[in-house]
Amino acid sequence: MNQGNYATTIDQLEELTAEEKAELGRVVDQYYFYASDYYLSLINWDDPDDPIRRVIIPDLDELQEWGALDASDEEKYTVMPGLQHKYASTALLLVSSSCGGICRYCFRKRIFLRDKMEVIQDIPAAMAYIRKHREITNVLLTGGDALKLPTARLGEFISHLREIDHVNVIRLGTKMLSYDVHRVLNDPELPEMIRSYSTDEKKIYFMCHFSHPRELTKLAIKAINILMDARAILLNQTPLVRGVNDNPRVLAQLLNKLSFVGVRPYYVFQCRPVVGNRPYSVPVEEAYEIIERAKSMVSGLGKAIRYAMSHSTGKIEIAGKTDSHVYFKYHRAAKREDSGRFVVARSNPHAYWFDDYQELVEDHKLTDIPEC
Repeated sequence: MNQGNYATTIDQLEELTAEEKAELGRVVDQYYFYASDYYLSLINWDDPDDPIRRVIIPDLDELQEWGALDASDEEKYTVMPGLQHKYASTALLLVSSSCGGICRYCFRKRIFLRDKMEVIQDIPAAMAYIRKHREITNVLLTGGDALKLPTARLGEFISHLREIDHVNVIRLGTKMLSYDVHRVLNDPELPEMIRSYSTDEKKIYFMCHFSHPRELTKLAIKAINILMDARAILLNQTPLVRGVNDNPRVLAQLLNKLSFVGVRPYYVFQCRPVVGNRPYSVPVEEAYEIIERAKSMVSGLGKAIRYAMSHSTGKIEIAGKTDSHVYFKYHRAAKREDSGRFVVARSNPHAYWFDDYQELVEDHKLTDIPEC
C-alpha cells in the first residue's frame, strides 16, 4: 500500500510565513496537526479564507476556553476499552487511533492525547460481547479512521464480525477518501477484501466524510467507484462547519455532487461542543436555516439528509423551527423510553447544543415502544 506523504508539523508548510508558523505553533502545542500532501494540494493558499485550509490548518481561536473533551459522554457508554454500546442495535468499535488528517473541528480529540488512548485492546472480549448481545445488528468500525488500518488488519475485524450471525451491517467510518485517496487507489487488496465480505444479504457500508464539494476530486470519485464496484454502499455525513460549508449554496453543491456520484447524503451534524471547536461551530437555529435553504436547491436525493446532534441521551434531530420555537425529535435514543421523543423548546438563537435550551414547552414520549 503506497499512501502519500504527510506533514506532521506546521514548520513543514512552506506556504506559511515564519510569523504564522510561530503563532499557530501555540495551537499545535495543544491540539495535534496532521495532513497529507494530497489534501494540502487542494488548498488555495492565496485565499486566507479557503475552506479546505479551514478544515485542516489550525486557527488561533481554537485556544478559546469552550466545551468539553467528551461532549457526548461517550465514556458513559463504553463497556470496555474501544467498545461502545449506546443504541441497542449498534455497537461501535474504536479500531484506530490515527486519521488521514486531523480535522480542526474533531469531536474525538481526546483519543489523540497520549494519555487518553481508547482504542480496542481485547478483540476476543469485544467479539464475545457482540456475540452475546443478539440485539446488535450493526457494528461501526471507526476511531480515528478505520482505513488507517492495513487491509489485512481491517480484514481481521471484518472476518470476526462476519462469523457472528446476527451482525448484518458492518460500517467503516472514514475520511480517507477526502484526506488521502491513495489509500484506496494504490491498494488492490482493499476492494478484493470488501468484495468478499459485502454479500447479497449483508452489506459493508462506508460512512464517508466529505465536508466541501472541492474534496470530491476526480481521484476521489475514482476511489468511490472502486469501492462501489466492490459492492460497498457509500453514505456521507459531515458536521456543519463555520467557514467550510455554512453557506447554503456551498452545502447544496456538496449534496448535489454527492448524489451525482452515487454517495447518498445521510447526516449533517451539529458540530459538537468539544474543546477547541468554538470557531467552527454554528448556532443550532442558524444552522437549521442554512440547511433548509440548501435543501431547497437540491433534488430529493440531497433532501434525504437529517440534521441531527449526537447528544449524550441520543441522536436528536432538529426537525423544525418557527420564530418562537424549535422542534426536536429523538431519531435514536440511549434509553428505550426516549425513542421517538418529541420536544418543543423556546427559541434561543445563541444555543449551540440541546442543553442550551432551558425552556422546554412540550415534551412528548411515545409509549409501548417495541424492542428492535
